[in-house]
Order: sequence, then C-alpha cells, then structure tokens
Amino acid sequence: MAASLARADSSPAVPSYRIVSPYEPSERPGMPGPYPGQVVAVHSERCIDESSERIDPAVVREMMARGMLELTGESRVEDAWRRFITPEDTVGIKVNCSGQPGVVSSPEVVAEIVRSLTAVGVKPQRIFLYERFRYQLDAVNYGLYLPDGVRILAAEQRRGDNQAYDPHMYVEVNFFGEEDTRSNAMRVVTREATKIINVPNMKDHGASGVTGCLKNIAYGSFSNVARSHARGVSHTYSFIGTLAATEPLRSRTVLQIMDGIKGVWHGGPFSPTRRYRFYPKQIQFGADPVAIDRLLLDFIDNKRRQMGAISIWNRDPKYLRPNDVKARDQDPNVNILIREPGHVDYAARLGLGVYELEQIRVRRIQL
Repeated sequence: MAASLARADSSPAVPSYRIVSPYEPSERPGMPGPYPGQVVAVHSERCIDESSERIDPAVVREMMARGMLELTGESRVEDAWRRFITPEDTVGIKVNCSGQPGVVSSPEVVAEIVRSLTAVGVKPQRIFLYERFRYQLDAVNYGLYLPDGVRILAAEQRRGDNQAYDPHMYVEVNFFGEEDTRSNAMRVVTREATKIINVPNMKDHGASGVTGCLKNIAYGSFSNVARSHARGVSHTYSFIGTLAATEPLRSRTVLQIMDGIKGVWHGGPFSPTRRYRFYPKQIQFGADPVAIDRLLLDFIDNKRRQMGAISIWNRDPKYLRPNDVKARDQDPNVNILIREPGHVDYAARLGLGVYELEQIRVRRIQL
C-alpha cells in the first residue's frame, strides 16, 4: 500500500510524504483507541524521594492500579489490562532512554507493566522492551528489574546500523536534499509485536517543543529521523504525526502510559545533569496520545514560565542560535531550532486523537 500525505496549510510548510506499507489498518486502531480525549493522571508525593531520586516500587504499583481501573471503569486490575492485552499477544514496550541516566522510562514503571502483563497470562518470552540505540538501553540496565525471558531489543548496536529495520515499510520524504530520504520501521514493530505499550516521559525538546507520546512512538520506532531538523529548521511539525499514523504502528499501539515521575523542562530530550530536571510525581494513562501530549504542552510551558524561560511556542529569531548546543545548555532562553509544538495539533488532524482542551476529559487521582 502506498499513499501520499501533505497539507496545503501555509505555515509551517509541509513536505510531500510517501508512505509505503503492506499493512492495512485494523477496524479499531490503537490510536486514539477506545477512550479518545480521556486522560487519567495519578499523582503521589510518595512515589519518589527527590534528594536521592529513588523511586518507590510499591507506590508505583498503587499508582498503576488506580490509573488502569479509572481509565477502563473495571473493578479488577487484571480485567483493566485485558481491555488492551490478551495472553496470545506479543507485546512490545516502547521505552524512552534518550534522557539517560537521569530521566528515562523508569525501570520501576516498566517492571510493573511487565508484572501486569504476566498476571493476565502473557508469557515473559512474548514481551519485549525496545528502543533505537543499544548504548541508551545498556545505560538503564532494565534487565535487573525484569523476569527471565523478557527481551531487551535495540535497532542500532551502533548509530547507523540498519539491519533491524524493515525494508518493506518506510516513509519517504526529502527535507534538506539529504542523500537518504527513507525512514524505515523497526522489524519488531512490523513483524513481531501484535500490541505496543508506549512509555514516554514529560520532557522538553529543542526541535518539537516537547517529547511525549507522539514523538516517543514515532521517532523511537523508525530509522533516520534526526535528519528532520537542521540549520535552525525543524520539520517535526508534520513528520512526527506522519510516522505515528503509519500502519501497523497506529493500529498496534494500544496504550499510553506517561511516566511523569521525573521530567525535563529545558535541554530535552537529554538530562545529563539535574539542572533542568523537575519532579511532577505523576503517571498518566490513556489510549489517545494527542490528548496526553496536549496536556504536556501546557505542563512544560508553564514550568518554563515559572523558571523564567521563553515559551516553547516562541519563534522570535533573536533567541535562535542554530546548532549551538553549548549555548542552549547554558541558557534556557536559547533555541537551537525553531520549535514545532504544533506537531500535536497536526497529529490530531491525522486522526490520532483529540487536541481541543475543552474536549479532553482529565480525571485526577491524588494518592
């Protein structure tokens, strides 16, 4: 199946995309899933000790249970998970490790997801964690927290490896006249997973404004994506949603669990020091990635305002220092690219979820 996606909107410009995939959408795609526009946010002051950054697994378990029950309306946690997963599924868990060592999909959260999956009958051998880069996964060392049999998979043992990508499923687009204009999906996404659980963080991002559900599942499942932002210009506005909307990624990604125990308000998606780190102490649940990311836009922007930093929506060239990462890391009022937080709205227009705040229902639980 080949398709072309483009919009006639004037700003920012949207390039012409060619999507090649042999996969057809399911009758009920996982995004936005059965709960469009619905978000459950569970907060607990007890989930992390800020001084040591030690996360309490027992509190995480309680947060996860309450969130899943509230999202689904079930009275038993196992039944809540069965709304999304069956014992016959092969489940991929898309973690986010780019903020290692400081802000990643917490091992405690991931371990509780795996425990919940096995509780509904999924064998550990049918569960895998995945990320693009091996060095990032190794830095987190998830294996210490997981039962035997769960696999930890990276697409690129070294940056640029392409053996783990599917040559038959790709998005083709020319951004800057680059030589390689294709981004291929990971084979485990196209050929192995029947369901995917997305576990992003609450993070600022220098190209897209934020990196939440949409960017984690899109850029984390495809090759050759960094080419979308260079020379002060970011095509993340349209590229993130376009990748997330491809099949089979859209149909198979059935659950979004936003790990907001720790976050990054500037310099993201990285977090090498604690300078720009903060502690929302919450986990959000939903099937709609747009709704969760719409809330994240305001969450990060409000935190930046509180810290005296410019808005993620600021496009004034006086704050732009293209490619000057050192200046960006030293000053939260420096942009290395014109950020594109509008990517969340664009993804909504592709049918991935609900963007308008007045149409998003947020249920907040305080533990």
